[in-house]
Amino acid sequence: MRFGVFYELQLPRPWNKGDERNLFHQALEQVQLADRLGFDYAWEVEHHFLEEYSHSSAPEVFLAAAAARTKSIRLGHGIRQVIPNYNHPARTAEGLATLDILSDGRVDFGIGEGATRLELGGFHIPAKEKRAMALEAAEQIVNMMVLEPYPGFQGKYFSMPCRNVVPKPVQAPHPPIWMACTNRDTIKIAAQNGVGALAFSFLEPEEARHWSEIYYGIIKSDACVPLGHSVNANLAMVSSFSVHPDRAEAVRRGLEGFEFFGFALNALVAQDCVPGRTNLWSAYQAQRGTRNDDVAAAADRVGAYSSGIGAPDDMRRHLQGFADNGIDQVIFLQQAGRNRHDHICESLELFAAEVMPEFRAKAAAREARKAEELAPFVAAALKRKSWMKPLADHDIPVVKAAAERAQFARAATQAASS
Repeated sequence: MRFGVFYELQLPRPWNKGDERNLFHQALEQVQLADRLGFDYAWEVEHHFLEEYSHSSAPEVFLAAAAARTKSIRLGHGIRQVIPNYNHPARTAEGLATLDILSDGRVDFGIGEGATRLELGGFHIPAKEKRAMALEAAEQIVNMMVLEPYPGFQGKYFSMPCRNVVPKPVQAPHPPIWMACTNRDTIKIAAQNGVGALAFSFLEPEEARHWSEIYYGIIKSDACVPLGHSVNANLAMVSSFSVHPDRAEAVRRGLEGFEFFGFALNALVAQDCVPGRTNLWSAYQAQRGTRNDDVAAAADRVGAYSSGIGAPDDMRRHLQGFADNGIDQVIFLQQAGRNRHDHICESLELFAAEVMPEFRAKAAAREARKAEELAPFVAAALKRKSWMKPLADHDIPVVKAAAERAQFARAATQAASS
């Protein structure tokens, strides 16, 4: 099993001077620590206008900074908003390739579409068409990273003329593709498109088996038609994360932040919002009430099999449930609510020392067996794909110079020769 860390960059109100700066720099320090400790992935989300819940609106900048500070950890857009209203597909392709070069081939490309009225309305995206818009754009982003030149595209939601999109990524044919799965049915969509599933729906280990069987069943079926030029058959689950030798202390440090994550996400979808005047943290505290002080009861409420919050033995059992049920990667949501930087670092270090080695030791052999098993199905899936045809040299259109500039150039040439 592989392990990742995940960032929304949450910042509950009230905000003090320097809080936002510290949030970003401490997150980078955590990624740097995770790299040293042997974690496999660092995932950064992209959201817009979701104050308190997520201040991560430019993940390409954050991940570039992380690339400069790290050596081995993979850097995942978890996700990049690919709808053209957010980011033009060519700009996404350029950014991914640049980051892949700077990181020496450590980029993973998660695609997403946004779900809140704040984001969709802010960029004038019709909610009923957002998935179709995202899938159309994502396929063309991949084509832009691979084809030289990109032949151009006339689609329903965006169009672009023939251009050679540079630079090209280090990874061939392109970075692995994933899809954000914020509800169960999206896991099916990911499998149908031959991309990894980033499940942000906090499945229980037992429920994970059901969805793992569905996901890999589709990967092996005729329903799988790859969106990209390769298949990334992987299922990742997001988990809460707070580890301490004493379970009650782990709960005290981590449960409040993780519960705020769920509260804020629901509030942004279900409640009205006044931009610049949110009060998510205070509303959460009012709802939580006296549970703030009842750590012992909370420790009993957090089961060893259903949470990444607890002592190392609790975490082992939690992860073994995922491993036994076909999950390839567990992504830890440790930076949530007001969880403290020093506590997060201590959890990462304890996990890496006492829990991670036994799971990491089995990862390579498991992945080799899986790759061998899936190889014929992946080959069959790639044969079903409708490929964008490269242009022959004589079919590449000439981009005409402006008439005025061409005349000026001819006049200058004639003057120089006389």
